[in-house]
This record gives sequence, structure tokens and C-alpha cells, in this order.
Amino acid sequence: MLGLGERIIEIINDQTNNANTVTHYRKPLVGFASAYDPLFKQMKEIIGSHHLLPTDLLPDAQTVIAFFLPFVETVIEANRKNSQVAREWAIAYIETNELIKTINSELQKELTAQGINVVTQPATHNFNEADLTARWSNKSVAYVAGLGTFGLNHLLITGSGCGGRFGSMVISAEIPPTPRPTVENCRYLRDAKCQFCVKNCPTGALTLQGLDKHRCYAHLLEVDKQFPDLGLCDICGKCTVGPCALL
Repeated sequence: MLGLGERIIEIINDQTNNANTVTHYRKPLVGFASAYDPLFKQMKEIIGSHHLLPTDLLPDAQTVIAFFLPFVETVIEANRKNSQVAREWAIAYIETNELIKTINSELQKELTAQGINVVTQPATHNFNEADLTARWSNKSVAYVAGLGTFGLNHLLITGSGCGGRFGSMVISAEIPPTPRPTVENCRYLRDAKCQFCVKNCPTGALTLQGLDKHRCYAHLLEVDKQFPDLGLCDICGKCTVGPCALL
């Protein structure tokens, strides 16, 4: 009989493998963190006091689940080669956000049936448009859950790269935490041999000194106008398609 963590991984894998999407995925990554990991309190200092603790979402929280759905190479390659944002990348964004919603729903259904309390979070658009900080950062949560390290591109680079989307949720059952990596996945932070993301940023918002979030977001809103048939599609991903995209 599968343990709880194994069953959660199985559900995420099954939903991803059987997704009715144009977009295809590599094997998902799943990590677990204690709801009382001290890094969650540090997020209030790094991101802002508005960032929620797991217990703010679920008073009896014990574990935070984070997962990463990595795109196949063809999706990444399309956005790497296209001078504009590739339609394949835009479709992957929309479809994967919906897939994350489906995965969250399926996990909530199964766990609730076992008497476990669950609170899910959306894949995106849960941020404050004034300062562009999130009340719950899926990629930061995934860091705590051992899925990767942050790179020069300000993205979480996992063992399967950063070309994909993150989801997360909080549950009332205890699952052993996933160890965090001890080696930098970002080639620049590891040995200063790569600046692809900085050089490939179409607006100059990303530099070695940091990220101008407002300049970046203004560009994303312009890109959204290119895909009126897809719904809200404020994306770019040009900093996501370098050597760290697939790792």
C-alpha cells in the first residue's frame, strides 16, 4: 500500500500523463515541506509582511506540497527560437495553469476523503499589482520544499530546469520534508559562466544587479495583447529558455 506522499506523487503523475492538452510535459517533480519550517517566516521579511504562513491558510497545517510541471523541450525550443513570444509558450502557460487547478482539485478530493484538511492556491495572479509581490509565492514555497535553487533570472531552477509551472497546497497531514539541494543549479551563481537570461531579456528589466519588476510586468501586459484568443496571457519567458530551462 502506498504511503501518503507516494500516493500524492502518483496522482500528480497520473493527472499530468493523462492531461487533455496540446502541451506535453516531462516527469513532474514533487516536494514536501514542514508547515513550521522557519523559512516560511523569513518570507515575510524577504517578500513582505503580507506573505502568508501555511497556518494562515490552514490553522491545522502540517505539510506544504509543492510540484513542478516541466514542459517538453519542443515548447522551450519554440520560445527560444522565436523573436517574439512563441504561441506554443502562450498555450503552455494557459493549459498548465488549468492543469494545476485540476491537480489541486483531484488531490483535494482524495485527501478530504481521508479526513485530511486541504487548502489549495492558484497557479498565478495572486499578487499585488502595486508592488508585484505575492501573498503566496508558489516558486518560493517550492524552494522550501526542496525542488530547486533560485537563479540569476529570479526563477527557481529545479533538477529538471525552470521551463515549466509550479503548484502548491497546504494539508493537515504530516509528510517527511524533502531535503533541499546543496548545490546551485544556476550556472552563473555556481561558476559565473552564464548570463543567458540577462542577455535575452527583451526589455533590459533583468540585469546582474536585479530585476525591475515593473518594467518586466509592463512588457508582459503588452505580450498579452498578442494572444486575444487565449485569455489573460501576461507572459514572456525569454529568461526561462537558456541552459537552465531543461538542466
